[in-house]
Amino acid sequence: MTELECVRTMTETALCTGTFTAVKMLWEVRIQKINEELQKEKEFRQRAVGRLAVVWEERVTLAKLKKKVISEDGRAILKIEEEEWKTLPSCLLKLNHLQEWQLHRISLMKIPEFIGKFQSLIVLDLSRNSIEKLPKEIGQLTNLQELLLSYNKIKSVPNELSHCVSLERLDLAVNRDICDLPLQLSNLKKLYHIDLCMNQFTTIPSALLNMPSLEWLDMGSNKLQQLPDTIDRMENLHTLWLQRNEITCLPETISNMKNLSTLVLTSNKLQNIPVCMQHMTDLRFVNFRDNPLELQVTLPPCENTEEEERELFGIEFMHIYIQESLRRAGMSFIPSLIRIQFNTILENMGLKSQLE
Repeated sequence: MTELECVRTMTETALCTGTFTAVKMLWEVRIQKINEELQKEKEFRQRAVGRLAVVWEERVTLAKLKKKVISEDGRAILKIEEEEWKTLPSCLLKLNHLQEWQLHRISLMKIPEFIGKFQSLIVLDLSRNSIEKLPKEIGQLTNLQELLLSYNKIKSVPNELSHCVSLERLDLAVNRDICDLPLQLSNLKKLYHIDLCMNQFTTIPSALLNMPSLEWLDMGSNKLQQLPDTIDRMENLHTLWLQRNEITCLPETISNMKNLSTLVLTSNKLQNIPVCMQHMTDLRFVNFRDNPLELQVTLPPCENTEEEERELFGIEFMHIYIQESLRRAGMSFIPSLIRIQFNTILENMGLKSQLE
């Protein structure tokens, strides 16, 4: 083979090799694009399937929730008990016509922020759950009349609750860690019933003293040590539960509470009963049981054997205790009066008293 033929052969071989390489690269690019398009299509289908699954799950959940809706006294009520609903699904918004929620023992941990969308809510009862916080959106429920949140884990109350201008009843009993209320709650002009028992209050919150309609208050099983002198500002209060606290004395102003008919003071640290309480003529029930009172008094025998068992530390006991207190105070006053008169006589005679 001549030199020219060798060069030609080598050139043809190089051209073939280059063409093959170019074709190979072209196919590789095309295959990569095809694979990318297949991957995108696969991801699109997965997302579509996922969306369909979510939509389907929401439909199933919504259908389940609709079965929990009942009608009582003309109200649409969502009623769920002893089921597992740690969170509430957004599909619940499709039932924003509901007027009442009764969700008990469902392990609910959070009130959804979309709660404010339920403008028709009159009663929100979420007792016996695991709720730790009230969302500020709760203040958007301007038609809410009852907020029942006992037996939860709430630690504080937001200022926004004061915007629930129709609120009449508030139950925060047995949350165990609430120690104060926002002063803004005094703006709730219709609120007449409050239950705060078994929390960490050390005094009656100022917000309560300024509530014009408050009639019923339970602050039992807290850490109250004394009652404010301004307690009589709760002038419409007729029932006051203060059992199982650490109260050592009662303010004189308590006798100004003319509408108070029920006062429970069992298991405190009271040492005396104020004499002024004898003038609380509207008081129908009182209980001083399990207090370290200084005076030991007993009720007179019951004349009517058929009469129901008397409350041993009730109204009758209170009046007898006050009478005994006045009697002893009078006895200690008489010797003092005699001594003063005797000293006066001696001084008039120019003699010095030996009784000083």
